[in-house]
Amino acid sequence: MVQKYQSPVCVYKYPFELVMAAYEKRFPTCPQIPVFLGSEVLRESRSADGAVHLVERSCRLRVEAPRLLRKIAGVEHVVFVQRNVLNWKERTLLIEAHNETFASRVVVKENCSYTVHPENEDWTCFEQSASLDIRSFFGFESALEKIAMKQYTANVKRGKEVIEHYLNELISQGTSHIPRWTPAPVPEEDTHSQAGLRDPGSLEVCGPGSAQGPAPKMVSTDGDKLDADYIERCLGHLTPMQESCLIQLRHWLQETHRGKIPKDEHILRFLRARDFHLDRAREMLCQSLSWRKRHQVDLLLQTWRPPALLEEFYAGGWHYQDIDGRPLYVLRLGHMDTKGLMKATGEEVLLQHVLCVNEEGQKRCEGNTKQFGRPISSWTCLVDLEGLSLRHLWRPGIKALLRMIEVVEDNYPETLGRLLIVRAPRVFPVLWTLISPFINENTRQKFLIYSGSNYQGPGGLVDYLDKEVIPDFLGGECLCNVPEGGLVPKSLYLTEEDQEHRDQLRQWRETYQAASVLRAAPHEVAVEILERESVITWDFDILQGDVMFSLYHTKQAPKPGPREPGARAGGQLTDKGWALGADYSRVEAPLICREGESIQGSHVTQWPGVYLLQWQMHSAPGHMACSLPGVEDVLMALHSPGPRCKLLYYYEVLASEDFRGSMSSLESCSSRFSQLSSTTSSSSQSHSSSLVSR
Repeated sequence: MVQKYQSPVCVYKYPFELVMAAYEKRFPTCPQIPVFLGSEVLRESRSADGAVHLVERSCRLRVEAPRLLRKIAGVEHVVFVQRNVLNWKERTLLIEAHNETFASRVVVKENCSYTVHPENEDWTCFEQSASLDIRSFFGFESALEKIAMKQYTANVKRGKEVIEHYLNELISQGTSHIPRWTPAPVPEEDTHSQAGLRDPGSLEVCGPGSAQGPAPKMVSTDGDKLDADYIERCLGHLTPMQESCLIQLRHWLQETHRGKIPKDEHILRFLRARDFHLDRAREMLCQSLSWRKRHQVDLLLQTWRPPALLEEFYAGGWHYQDIDGRPLYVLRLGHMDTKGLMKATGEEVLLQHVLCVNEEGQKRCEGNTKQFGRPISSWTCLVDLEGLSLRHLWRPGIKALLRMIEVVEDNYPETLGRLLIVRAPRVFPVLWTLISPFINENTRQKFLIYSGSNYQGPGGLVDYLDKEVIPDFLGGECLCNVPEGGLVPKSLYLTEEDQEHRDQLRQWRETYQAASVLRAAPHEVAVEILERESVITWDFDILQGDVMFSLYHTKQAPKPGPREPGARAGGQLTDKGWALGADYSRVEAPLICREGESIQGSHVTQWPGVYLLQWQMHSAPGHMACSLPGVEDVLMALHSPGPRCKLLYYYEVLASEDFRGSMSSLESCSSRFSQLSSTTSSSSQSHSSSLVSR
């Protein structure tokens, strides 16, 4: 496995020319870097005008490894070849390095760049990346990998300190300014003779377009880069490898994720939750981003309004901050009628409220970071268990609690900084036994539990909260405006029919997606098929209006807009210039679907490529569209008031051998939407329709 390292952008608040003078003082030896034994120049050349300077060096580094490993390898130092391209005119230094020792067994590559800061020409940016590929090393591959990465990251930090040391040395010696390079005037009569004397092996043959290989990639410090000072100021202290993981995961999201890119604090939480294992953190974050999009969690704080009953009986709320500046959330769980709330609002409403609390917590962390001038990425929760009884151990309530814990653990990792549990009664160990196996080990270590009045005095709340913010009901002087909770009147309980309907809605939302279809603005879903004879199945309900459903095939993938397919307004993916029969073809006859109908069908693919499921508003026969609408039509439809159609849909791709049932008709099938359609549409009773599948 290839190990990679990517540094943040390090900014020296000195001009490029002065930084270069400090850099040159590192050679041929550097006492400040003990592992650097020395270097010698292999090749050096300059361009005719002196603007570009090429230096190739052989550098010797001492091997800091266990004696046994050094004895097996038979070396006490390793040799690296470093190629520096200094361009005084462009004010850049590009560095490439690779190992010569054990080159057939181990491949080490490094690229560094010094460039001018894009916003301040008197500052200099430094960035580096490296890769390590251990192919074989006498059976010690894993040990060598750990040693090499540990030493490399240690030297990364040391390298910045060395440059700063030599900068200070130059300034103390009176060198605080070095003039920028300017081209020397060349007499006209000498131009041709100088061109003839130019060294054919000079740097110019190594510039862009050179046949000797690609030039090192220029690294720019644009808005997508992470500054080392920004990381320290806003995200906290990270080791070089942790910084590298953050930068690599962030870059991967920018390259591949079409939706909203999470904030750096959010990405960092997932890395911490997976101990900075890049692949595991990436998988966890991708699943969470998909979950956020599916449930529109990004809009939760703007759209969620808790029912009045929840505001009155849910005994939880925000209350200043703890001694470290973390937002403080107070939950009087013992005073809360969890069974009554479940029966009066339903599990989904409680889950939505819990998610809203977590979203608000992240927002408050950002605010406290700005207020206190230091990174704050988690909050503290104070749970008062006075009044906890067997009523709180109601099995459906415990089941709902475990589900909420699972959702929060999966999507809000490392957001809980500390959990203070006070006045834990005798029944608490029973509750803890039930829920603790479902809580991550890292999270469990943040729990502090106090029984009786142990929370008072030294070692109690005063160690974590300022006396001025300890709630009055815990003996403090601060008035806490968190609702007191209490029993929910049974007259407010949901009926069984209401509860069943809410459960059905939850199941539908988890399985099916909603879409709106405007005039001349169809909703389209792109399905990529890699093998022929795969089976595309669909199931949808028309909730409002009449829709025409079609299935198309194209060899070229539609170019998505600024959001992910299916998530953009109107949902149109196709291009205006596409022509039916040339760029795409219809593989299923159009089907008119009336309001209230439930449609199921399938199609056995004949070719690989991209298949488009399209729903468009049904027009009268004389006005029926014969091709895909253009961009202007879509924009006009989106910005013009008018009727729209609504539908819920689900699709799936199956291998041919996995598909069961009739391939020609699903007329006898009934949609899972039938009850929903009958209650949300104004048409007569829902009925099934079918699509020809061959």
